[in-house]
Amino acid sequence: MSAAEEMAIRAVVAEWIAASRRGDAQAVLNLVTDDVLFLQPGHEPMDRAAFEAASRVQSSRKLQIDVDSDIREIQVEGDMAFLWSKLAVTVTPAEGSAVRREGHTLTIFRKRDGRWLLARDANMLVQR
Repeated sequence: MSAAEEMAIRAVVAEWIAASRRGDAQAVLNLVTDDVLFLQPGHEPMDRAAFEAASRVQSSRKLQIDVDSDIREIQVEGDMAFLWSKLAVTVTPAEGSAVRREGHTLTIFRKRDGRWLLARDANMLVQR
């Protein structure tokens, strides 16, 4: 794996976090493949359409989102890559208490037109 590929994937993660903090649903959607799937404990897999709908609702609610991402490993093989990380996400609504979820993630990326895009994400975040 080249250092450039690893840095490009880290840049996607940083861009995702920054867009999430801004509440920019479109910027987040620009970072995923058309066939993206999100896997979460206790839920059915979420496809792009469901993710887009949830992202737009979340953006409209003007939530404060704080993210702490500790990437533990990145592996690149051709036009596919994976990373696993320890992630903590705190969501604070305008009115109400903050909710914090922590755990590990396993994310698969595909390279499309020279850009790394998130294709699959399995997170094991639980409320703390």
